[in-house]
Amino acid sequence: MSLKIDRDASRFKEIVRGRIRNNLRKYVTHGEMIGRKGKDLVSIPVPSLDVPHFRYGKNEGGVGQGEGDVGDPVGRGQDGDGAGEAGAEPGRHLLEVEVSLDELATMLGDELELPLIEPKGDANLKQERHRYDSIRSSGPESLRHFRRTFVKALRRQIASGGYSPDNPVIIPIREDTRYRAWSTIEQPEANAAIIYMMDVSGSMTDEQKQIVRTEAFWIDTWLKSQYSGVERRYVIHDAAAKEVDEETFYHTRESGGTRISTAYKTAGEIIDRDFPASQWNIYCFQFSDGDNWGEDNQRCMRMLEEKFLPICNLFCYGQVESPYGSGEYIRSLAGHFGRGHENLILSEIEDRAAIYDSIKLFLGKGK
Repeated sequence: MSLKIDRDASRFKEIVRGRIRNNLRKYVTHGEMIGRKGKDLVSIPVPSLDVPHFRYGKNEGGVGQGEGDVGDPVGRGQDGDGAGEAGAEPGRHLLEVEVSLDELATMLGDELELPLIEPKGDANLKQERHRYDSIRSSGPESLRHFRRTFVKALRRQIASGGYSPDNPVIIPIREDTRYRAWSTIEQPEANAAIIYMMDVSGSMTDEQKQIVRTEAFWIDTWLKSQYSGVERRYVIHDAAAKEVDEETFYHTRESGGTRISTAYKTAGEIIDRDFPASQWNIYCFQFSDGDNWGEDNQRCMRMLEEKFLPICNLFCYGQVESPYGSGEYIRSLAGHFGRGHENLILSEIEDRAAIYDSIKLFLGKGK
């Protein structure tokens, strides 16, 4: 019975994960799991699947009998006006399914055909780790495997005729004892630093910030699956920039002008202070609606050339569509750099539907 239950549970999980995989684009673009994230798991709402069945009502006659004319609607109640008493039947609910972040990363990589990242820095250094993945007949008592021990004792007593169903006493002996055992594996030690920069001037609406938040969640999910350690930093700016926590990053709205170079200056200070380029894989993701003070553009280009592009695995600029922004900055970047820098990626994010393709553009080179 237990084996059948295990098979049914496994089949159910496969169906649910297949449903998630098939609808991944919807989850990516609409962010259903944002706000449901735990430490290692994400709760995703999946519509329940009901087995079709007949529901019998109160019949007062045979088939085709009773009052009414041809063409009258079938069923009780009034047509169209929604009037009537409150119902007593339960409604349909969404099933909350917990999926690990590692599984989500695998689904994302498969769906977007993302290549695995080849880290730099300490990626060539190996650290030994131990994994309990086998069973031995000797070992310390703290690692005794009780289930395997009793299964071995039961088999021995059955084989020797010492087991009685009327008196099912199982007494392990020394030869029955089994212990958990480990194997030593080598894992590369590589760390990644992600620095998010966002324009929070008055032209950036709440909708644009939600787009940024959703895209950042999936970027985090993928990069965490590729590195043993990931650190994140957040920078907001209008005409001035400052480092903030995650909550402030997504919920602050300022006003005033825009100087993107102030965000670059703050991000550069963070890198110099916390993330030496020789030891860290550095990713910068900048989001803006494309407005910038005119004379600031050249300063930004120079800072990118001299400070960021030589040391960053990727510098990604995502320009969100705004009813107030000019959209000029992405054209300045494209005109200045052209295709000369593989680690500079530019993406125009018109709406939520464009998040999917933007993530693939940012992460599709495996850098």
